[in-house]
Amino acid sequence: MCGIVGYIGHREAYPIVIEGLKRLEYRGYDSAGIALFDGTDLKVSKTKGKVSDLEERVETQISKSGNLGIGHTRWATHGVPNDVNSHPHVSNSGDLVIIHNGIIENYESLKKELIKRGYTFKSDTDTEVLINLIEEVKTIEGVKLGKAVQIALNQVVGAYAIAVFDKNKPEEVVVARLGSPLAVGIGEDEFFIASDASPFIEYTKNAIYLEDEEMAIIRFHKGIKVRKIKDDSLVDPYIQELQLNLEQIEKGGYEHFMLKEIHEQPKAITDTFRGRLLRDEAIIKMGGIEDNMKKFLNANRIIIVACGTSWHAGLVAEYIFEDLARIPVEVEYASEFRYRNPVITENDVLIAISQSGETADTLAAIKMAKSKGAFVFGVCNVVGSSIARESDAGAYTHAGPEIGVASTKAFTTQITVLSLIALRLARAKGTISSSDFRRYLLEMEMIPEKVEKALESDAHIQEVSEIYKDAANFLYLGRGYNFPVALEGALKLKEISYIHAEGYPAAEMKHGPIALIDENMPIVVIATKAEHYDKVISNIQEIKSRKGKIIGVITEGDTIVRDLADHVIEVPDTIEALSPLLTTIPLQLLSYHIAVMLDKNVDQPRNLAKSVTVE
Repeated sequence: MCGIVGYIGHREAYPIVIEGLKRLEYRGYDSAGIALFDGTDLKVSKTKGKVSDLEERVETQISKSGNLGIGHTRWATHGVPNDVNSHPHVSNSGDLVIIHNGIIENYESLKKELIKRGYTFKSDTDTEVLINLIEEVKTIEGVKLGKAVQIALNQVVGAYAIAVFDKNKPEEVVVARLGSPLAVGIGEDEFFIASDASPFIEYTKNAIYLEDEEMAIIRFHKGIKVRKIKDDSLVDPYIQELQLNLEQIEKGGYEHFMLKEIHEQPKAITDTFRGRLLRDEAIIKMGGIEDNMKKFLNANRIIIVACGTSWHAGLVAEYIFEDLARIPVEVEYASEFRYRNPVITENDVLIAISQSGETADTLAAIKMAKSKGAFVFGVCNVVGSSIARESDAGAYTHAGPEIGVASTKAFTTQITVLSLIALRLARAKGTISSSDFRRYLLEMEMIPEKVEKALESDAHIQEVSEIYKDAANFLYLGRGYNFPVALEGALKLKEISYIHAEGYPAAEMKHGPIALIDENMPIVVIATKAEHYDKVISNIQEIKSRKGKIIGVITEGDTIVRDLADHVIEVPDTIEALSPLLTTIPLQLLSYHIAVMLDKNVDQPRNLAKSVTVE
């Protein structure tokens, strides 16, 4: 949500900031803006719409010169998306300018007090309140900008990542964070500011990721000082070497990032189990598990918390943990869990799943669980992210950057990591035989090749998509391990095509959804050969008797479902517990092609953000 970019140094700021904003478009936004200082004048341009709209406006509105600049893509929270509410925001004096990701919850009371003191407001945003609060503190207290920011932030309630500068001191930028990510890239006599490292990876490999309740004063020619917001104490920051490279965040010849990331899944899955799955030695080696094995083996239960696609991965994990390791599992929406006053004990293990590692609700759930003594294990993709730092231990998915808002390779790599954990615990508990364990390892090692095989159905899936692209509703059905895949398939279609879709356990069809079925209703049935295969066949026959249109996802070579369904998409055979890694592939491609045919913005669907860093 929202994207922050800034630069101070010896280069022209505009091209760095504008290209940085383009790289952050995946986060989701409805407006964009930029502020530049050329040594004499502050120049601000902002608009509702895309970064491309901002570029057009800048051409006719302001000069692009200057070595100091900040930019922003806004995802509306307070105030509708329009030019006025877009960031950056300037203080009443015209001296201070700010960009902000997050929500200031007590902005209304602060605004009323500032109005009493003579301040006026042009926008409906909480951000304009914050910049004027900083100005008021700076004026009344007679302090420098950094101190004014610190004092002001101690008066606000909420979450934020901010970058602020004073046009009267253009050699300095102040940044701070609480709950929203912020990185500072450190170059040769230059500094970069961004919500993540993607805007500056071609300029520097060194970055500082601010921790919660930290601020940094960045001075051109003088360096950076990091302080605690609460008590102003100095912090010795950790400078991290980035593993990201430019090629990873470019489309590489694909029309969309989503399609690229769908096709990257064989490699992403391999990268995720590389060094962990040692088939020749018949072991799974994961430091975060080995070092905390007793915590898992002695746990009363495992609680999995996540949101969206990660929640669906957690549901798959529930099946495999209980099936193989015989450990009770509960899967919770982090957004509900954190507010429910749940029963948590010191004997519980909480697994938090998040692609970005910055999901606000999941972070809050972690903090709640830790306060009650639970052991927290994080599963995320972004190295150095907040969830990675907040967890007691964890495992990275190694999916590489995922730019498309609709998660694809995040889902399959999360399932890969969770499957490895379940298998390792099952082996430690003795709930899986040596021969079955070896069989799982062999099969998992073959999954990337089988995903490649599943991707070969792309052209056929395009043909099916053409037939059903104008449907008003879809129903997705699955049983057992593939019920969560049905939920995920429906979510993908909703996210990027805006077609209403619902996922259900196939056995629940008779408890309501069957009323929806007619000749206009496409039903996607995951009907691979598994334990409940015969029952799924019965479900298909019930659908056919009501003239529903069946798109079957079937095991390669299956002729029974092929004879019943209107269309079939084949996937290679595998162990049932690993089948979600294959059955999800055609559903991703189906949603992608339908969305493209409907001319939707596949990588940046409306109203959605890649990383939900505010409530």
